[in-house]
Amino acid sequence: MAKTRVLVEFGMGTSLRREDYTEAAKRALKDALWRNSVDLADLFGFPKDAMIIEAEIGVQKPELVDPGILESIFPYGQPNIKVVHGGLDIAKPHNDGQTVIANAAVIVSFDMEPAN
Repeated sequence: MAKTRVLVEFGMGTSLRREDYTEAAKRALKDALWRNSVDLADLFGFPKDAMIIEAEIGVQKPELVDPGILESIFPYGQPNIKVVHGGLDIAKPHNDGQTVIANAAVIVSFDMEPAN
């Protein structure tokens, strides 16, 4: 069997006031996931737990993201979360602090034989 990619979805999330990198990452994942209703497991005849989910999150301070909290977003499947440098921190013009912006890419695959 070969891991075959069947879906890529993108999302963006923010933490407007608290500078919470985990919350921004969580919102980016939810943005990616909640915009589609494709039931891939049923479409291909697999159980939902067979979904191989790779999520890559980009934020300016990846070390401040708790990947364990992000894993809880996925109700099924086998999530593998990677947090990397990316996203944006936007300075607030009239006070200290910044808005945190996270970007997410979610890739869903299954172990299956590719079609000829």
